[in-house]
Amino acid sequence: MKKIIKTIILITIFVQSSYLYANDLEFYLQAAFKNNPKLNAERENLEAIRQNINISRSEFLPSLTIEGNQTSIESSNQTNQSGSNLADSNLNTEEKSIVIDQKVFSGFQNLNSLKKSKLEVEKAKSQLRQVEQEILLKTAEAFYDLIFKNKNKSFNIDNVDLFERQVETDKARLQKGEINLTDLAQSESSLSGANAKLIKAETELITSKAEFEKITRVSIPEDVGPNDKIIIKLPTSLEEAITISEKKNPKLKIARLDSLISEKELSIEKSKLSPSASLNYSKSENSDVSSTIDKSNKETVKATLSWPIIKGGKNYASIKKSKHKRNKSKLILNDQENDVKTSVANAWSVYKSTASLLEATKSQLKAAEIANEGITLEYDSGNTRTTLELIQSRTLLLESRITFARSERDLIISKFKLLAEIGDLSLNTLKTP
Repeated sequence: MKKIIKTIILITIFVQSSYLYANDLEFYLQAAFKNNPKLNAERENLEAIRQNINISRSEFLPSLTIEGNQTSIESSNQTNQSGSNLADSNLNTEEKSIVIDQKVFSGFQNLNSLKKSKLEVEKAKSQLRQVEQEILLKTAEAFYDLIFKNKNKSFNIDNVDLFERQVETDKARLQKGEINLTDLAQSESSLSGANAKLIKAETELITSKAEFEKITRVSIPEDVGPNDKIIIKLPTSLEEAITISEKKNPKLKIARLDSLISEKELSIEKSKLSPSASLNYSKSENSDVSSTIDKSNKETVKATLSWPIIKGGKNYASIKKSKHKRNKSKLILNDQENDVKTSVANAWSVYKSTASLLEATKSQLKAAEIANEGITLEYDSGNTRTTLELIQSRTLLLESRITFARSERDLIISKFKLLAEIGDLSLNTLKTP
């Protein structure tokens, strides 16, 4: 019996802790970070590009080739110069060889290719960082939008309940002669409108849930609440935000790396006009070489020096093409620097304005609650408040609640967007205390 009770307690604790953990934003951020296919595809891309370094390094190392072949020759109907027939003959030849090639100098082409490969890996890391930020931002947006849509549905359910009670009350008051049919019709019309708004809120919630699961690839509980434990450390000024973005923004890093890669590509094309040198060593064994030679061994050492002068203008055209690409990368870098500054300034402005808007909507909600409470009491006591005034008051209260909840969502999302713009959005910067 004690074991059964202990098991039930453990299961209950596990279910409760899992439910609480599943309501935690950090849980969903980690789930998206691990499961999102776009993010995993970018990780695979990084690992593939890492191999370019090994490919470039291989150009510095010797290559080894082992070959072997066997040839069978059958000669028949042979005659000499006098026309006499010669005997048929068979010749089976075997050849085994080993060849070693070593590039000694290639005009620094190999060295520049290796440097380019390392830059491409850094670019792939920045691209991965950019996708990580996009997925984390989308997860946060979906999480807080889901909270807002849940609240929106709850507000509309309460609104429908209020109007249902009002319709029942107005029917009783009509029988007593306290109101007329017009007042009842207004209440019934408002109830129909409230039901329509509730249906819309439910539909939006379903869509929000589908988008959330698409991003995180995990199922969500029925009720998702806000996580106030997440600490978001933001810059204290716009100038600080711009300074951080110049160091961390992945788009800016990618543009800088593209500019450096284009420089290396130009150097590679120029090195193709330089002389190159290589060494070649080969050793071969042959058997049944001819009717007079049974075996033959050969060893060859060859040094090769080449200097391409002209290839129909292809090499010079390639250099010009690389110069244009380098100039293009520099222009894009300059444009990206300006674009990042503008984006950070916009994100900072949105963050500040949404913070001010939240305070305004909070005051609006408080005033709407006080007004609705007073009008409802006056209406229920049979004073001069009309049905239309009561309906308007409740409509204003509903809109104020929704606006305040939306402002809460917009403020927290604006913080995430600001972090993303400066390039500081990561799981490490969103840890709970």
